[in-house]
Amino acid sequence: MSDSRPLFDSELPGLRLSRRGKVRDVYDLGDRLLVVATDRLSAFDFVLPTPIPDKGKVLNQVSEFWFRRTAGIVPNHMVSTAVDDFPASVRAHADAVAGRTMLVRKLEMLPVECVARGYLAGSGWKEYRENRTVCGIELPGGLVESSRLPEPIFTPATKADSGHDINIPFSEVERMIGRDLAARARELTLELYAAASDFALGRGIIIADTKFEFGMLGDELVLGDEALTPDSSRFWPADEYGPGRAQPSFDKQYVRDHLENIGWDKQPPVPDLPAEIVAGTRARYREIFRILTGRDLG
Repeated sequence: MSDSRPLFDSELPGLRLSRRGKVRDVYDLGDRLLVVATDRLSAFDFVLPTPIPDKGKVLNQVSEFWFRRTAGIVPNHMVSTAVDDFPASVRAHADAVAGRTMLVRKLEMLPVECVARGYLAGSGWKEYRENRTVCGIELPGGLVESSRLPEPIFTPATKADSGHDINIPFSEVERMIGRDLAARARELTLELYAAASDFALGRGIIIADTKFEFGMLGDELVLGDEALTPDSSRFWPADEYGPGRAQPSFDKQYVRDHLENIGWDKQPPVPDLPAEIVAGTRARYREIFRILTGRDLG
């Protein structure tokens, strides 16, 4: 088992911290970025005060797995995750960054989250109950929570470093980035989702939905951020799937359910997580990594 000491903030003297997101700390290395996946966990738009040991390593290493697997569909921003490939200024912090860090190319990121949904869950289920639509896309009547959709749909959202992402119609994406680029982002999102879903189902996992982020490298559209992690996706065990209810999952829904059950009003102060919820979340993240990659977390 890997070192269980959690990393909340990466403090790397001698490196310039570019930004601190909800989960990742990003350092500017000039022509490259260093992305450190911490063990922070966010839920309901808040960073929780209790880190989840190994979570950052899972996010980093499962993203690496998918970046390599999908490189034939779309290029991605990954340069390396090997400490030996990092600049000397980073190698000085090898113990802190090993296993949880990716050296990446700089991209001009698109201002939208590119979400693919194959099943009706989360905000999509909520919108469907109200309007029988998801992101303005009309769906058949009679669907229930966790229903499989007739075909996967592209449901973009605005990006937010803090606060809640807002679902938007495709026409708004076209307005923001242009018709051709919007069409290409939608095409790639659905192609990536289809390929990943087929692979995961072969390992007993349903990917109910997932989000991607793309950016421009010159004139080329490139996959960035993370890919198909338990932070950005809903992973359901296929042998326990049943429409009409919420599903057991290998993602942070376990934490959301706990916060709902204790009656937190989703306003500060953010509650600490009890030890059993931390342990349960850690186990779920490690297990989905093992199932998808076929190996234990390093």
